[in-house]
Amino acid sequence: MSDDKVIPIRAVNERSAHITQGKARAPNRSMYYAMGYQEADFAKPMVGVANGHSTITPCNSGLQKLADAAIEGIEEAGGNAQVFGTPTISDGMAMGTEGMKYSLVSREVISDCIETCVQGQWMDGVLVIGGCDKNMPGGLMGMLRANVPAIYVYGGTILPGRYQGKDLNIVSVFEAVGENAAGKLSDHDLHEIERRAIPGTGSCGGMYTANTMSSAFEALGISLPYSSTMANPHDEKKNSAKESARVLVEAIRRNIRPRDIVTRKSIENAVAVIMAIGGSTNAVLHFLAIAHAAEVEWTIDDFERVRQRTPVLCDLKPSGQYLAVDLHQAGGIPQVMKILLNAGLLHGDCLTISGQTIAEVLQGVPDTPRADQHVIRHIDQPLYAKGHLAILKGNLSPEGAVAKITGLKNPVITGPARVFDDEQSALQAILDGKIVAGDVMVLRYLGPKGGPGMPEMLAPTGALIGAGLGESVGLITDGRFSGGTWGMVVGHVAPEAAAGGTIALVHEGDLITIDAHQLVLELKVSEDELAQRRAAWQAPAPRYRRGVQAKFAFNAASASKGAVLDNY
Repeated sequence: MSDDKVIPIRAVNERSAHITQGKARAPNRSMYYAMGYQEADFAKPMVGVANGHSTITPCNSGLQKLADAAIEGIEEAGGNAQVFGTPTISDGMAMGTEGMKYSLVSREVISDCIETCVQGQWMDGVLVIGGCDKNMPGGLMGMLRANVPAIYVYGGTILPGRYQGKDLNIVSVFEAVGENAAGKLSDHDLHEIERRAIPGTGSCGGMYTANTMSSAFEALGISLPYSSTMANPHDEKKNSAKESARVLVEAIRRNIRPRDIVTRKSIENAVAVIMAIGGSTNAVLHFLAIAHAAEVEWTIDDFERVRQRTPVLCDLKPSGQYLAVDLHQAGGIPQVMKILLNAGLLHGDCLTISGQTIAEVLQGVPDTPRADQHVIRHIDQPLYAKGHLAILKGNLSPEGAVAKITGLKNPVITGPARVFDDEQSALQAILDGKIVAGDVMVLRYLGPKGGPGMPEMLAPTGALIGAGLGESVGLITDGRFSGGTWGMVVGHVAPEAAAGGTIALVHEGDLITIDAHQLVLELKVSEDELAQRRAAWQAPAPRYRRGVQAKFAFNAASASKGAVLDNY
């Protein structure tokens, strides 16, 4: 916390200065009167509500009720709510299309929106509401840049769909496409799965990127306990949004700011929870960017350090059995955190937005998970002894790459490269049966600069799983993976192909080794041969020359640096 004492509110002081400077400042005050403000309102904190509601995607179409509850909570707590919008891109809808290249770009646009409105309107605090994957990191990055008291309200997970006695989610559809192409699923069943997989509002239901990031935000202390695994349709989500508003107004009075909360130790807590719950590979990219926004020293090697000591405790999709709603019923993120805290794997002295420490927040949580649930394991009975997000290095990825190794019997393969310079031709090769066991697919020119925008590869990875090749075919890319991806896959290969990384020099048939045990990603080609190939390589022309994609491609840092745009 910046100061133990209640401090003057910055926007109130700024407005007062404007107002008391005479008639020249009268228009400033008049603008507020035009919106229905009364004299007494000028002594209240101005609290932004960054509302990600839209009817673009089910992840965000249920957010307005949460914004309404937050506005009510702010006003009841003595603040003035100032609502503004943030955009979103649906990864699930854009997957496999050119639109997917705008997903990571939207993280930056969202953070820019929040920083711009909070700073431009001189707000005292901000409550950010979001649902889809990039809403969370984009929201927190904007909060950290502005660094006024802030809280994150996650929109909530979706409830599972149902067909033929099985729970469904968005990944069920992508895997069903692969099963259908392989002749294992009828056209009728594919259509029924497509119709039933997403039954209503909320974010994708497994421990995919949205639920991973919301869980991590709870672990950071920037969201309220239990809020990260609530379902959007349930009333407790709306009640939590209103309580978040009350907590924020109190944090404004106490001057508890995001950079007081997001520290090296709290990021370590968040990453430990990500490992324990089996979270998305995207968390690596996003927490590198979050640390950058917070000006906290954190590198890609820190993920491997935390992984080595943190077991996987939760049996969650995509590589496990259960969904986020099941985790919530089993005790939620607080139960996972209490287990880690007792094992000495969390820093209990980290501050939260409520003003309590992590240890104080978890004081009433049971030491061990309930016996009547199977989602959360005891610390001495983990699913895996070490975390699942491994950082691989070698001549193919000297800056690092990210492999998600849970659910694999043996995360080691050496095989011939099957090279693709775009996602669509790679997917078609899988659907046409041209990829066989033992192959290592290379999907390149899909990184932050090359994509641009580092698109996710859920369509080809889902097709591999559906075709029964998830354990026997490797796939490496300088692009990203959906949180719903699992298999023998390695993403975020850096340096990327468009920057002249070794992945650009791979030829069809070259032998590649993926070895998650030894943390190696290696191209079996001599240094002399690589030098000759590098000398002959030419950077491709930019795919975009104007607009947000061109700006992103020009400014984006390496994936190993979080693909941020301001790494100057």
